[in-house]
Amino acid sequence: MSGMRGINPRQMKQAMKKMGIRNSELNDVFEVVIRMPNEELVFKYPEVSIMEVQGSKTYQITGEPESRAAGAADAGEGGAAMPAEDIELVMSQTGCDRATAVNALQECNGQPAEAIIKIMTA
Repeated sequence: MSGMRGINPRQMKQAMKKMGIRNSELNDVFEVVIRMPNEELVFKYPEVSIMEVQGSKTYQITGEPESRAAGAADAGEGGAAMPAEDIELVMSQTGCDRATAVNALQECNGQPAEAIIKIMTA
């Protein structure tokens, strides 16, 4: 048997549909970031495909990533990196932008609760 050669793309779609597999594209993606403890992989304008099998989704990212140090852009007091989770927490709780959240965290020695209160009472 010669693998999948010679199979009509339409027949392939029908077979996948019968098996409960759906494939779609995620449009207008401008950035995907994969965060690891010491590094971030940043994909600019990637192609993103979604495969759904029995309610479970798998995302496939196609593109060339840039590698950067984790948290390098959000240095706090003494140059220490602010945890991305803390920045995102302050942003989600106050509705502020990233720069405001980072600034408030720096002024509050990296304490998210204090940063949130500071922004809310300003």
